[in-house]
Amino acid sequence: MIYIKNDDNRPQFNLALEQYVFESLNQFDKIFLLWINEPSIIVGKNQNTIEEINLDYIKENNINVVRRLSGGGAVYHDYGNLNYTIISKSKETSAFNFEAFSRPVIEVLAKLGVEAEFTGRNDIVIDGRKFCGNAQYMKKGRVLHHGAMLFDTDLNVLGKALKVSKDKIESKGVKSVRSRVTNIKEHLKDDITVEDFKQLLLEHMFRNDKDIKEYKLTEEDYANINKLMEERYSTWEWNFGESPEFNINKSNRFPAGKVEVKIHVEDGTIKFIKFYGDFFGGGEISDVEEKFIGIKYKEDEIEKVLDEIDIGYYFSGISKDDIIHCII
Repeated sequence: MIYIKNDDNRPQFNLALEQYVFESLNQFDKIFLLWINEPSIIVGKNQNTIEEINLDYIKENNINVVRRLSGGGAVYHDYGNLNYTIISKSKETSAFNFEAFSRPVIEVLAKLGVEAEFTGRNDIVIDGRKFCGNAQYMKKGRVLHHGAMLFDTDLNVLGKALKVSKDKIESKGVKSVRSRVTNIKEHLKDDITVEDFKQLLLEHMFRNDKDIKEYKLTEEDYANINKLMEERYSTWEWNFGESPEFNINKSNRFPAGKVEVKIHVEDGTIKFIKFYGDFFGGGEISDVEEKFIGIKYKEDEIEKVLDEIDIGYYFSGISKDDIIHCII
């Protein structure tokens, strides 16, 4: 395993760095990153951005909005939030093992006298309150896993910046976003900073190595990362995306996540279809969407398309019948 030191706080740069490392540094079996963003909302790859954020509040408070490569839900980051990334090779094509990747965080907290546990599909909690959400992305035998930890985050801003859908709150059985989350710092006996915690996690990841193997980004690496940042993560098209006219809108929440489908049908034929949600999956969901263009809006025709798709790869933990019910 190697470590890439990164002190940049721009979310556009940090997400470009993740993607570049994931796709280009194939010579390393495992790569570890730690990073902190300035105030930002990071939305899941398959989400409808405008429906996840409080746009007026975002503009008034100069909060970044950036879409990440992985699925899952929108999260708020600030200087009191610590993010970690683990990139590794994987033989699996559709299985997302969130719990295994969460163990280092749980183990470090145990050393600090805090009992944390993995729960649900992708959360780590303390006393039943979430402080870390995890997301994954798979492609060509590699998996990118990252987690966002609330260490000393401004939870009041978090509650105002995110627009969490009513069905998600009800599915958690609680009344508000604020009551669901907690900061790690609230549970520590000793007063440490997020930088202290960052160092503890780094040392734990390399506890069996005498020397931390640090990879220093080259000028060429930086040039490629900055290019990716400018062409993708700094663009309105990637972060918000166009919203064409739709005349059919359906959604369902499953244990593996919410799937919302917006479809434009003319003369019984699908002219445009878009999948949104906080579900996880590998590859590009646009590859799935393209297969529906031009087919009749009928269950048997839709089933034929889905039979040609590896559902588990694009919609982890969600079945073909579930997707059919979302469309028809």
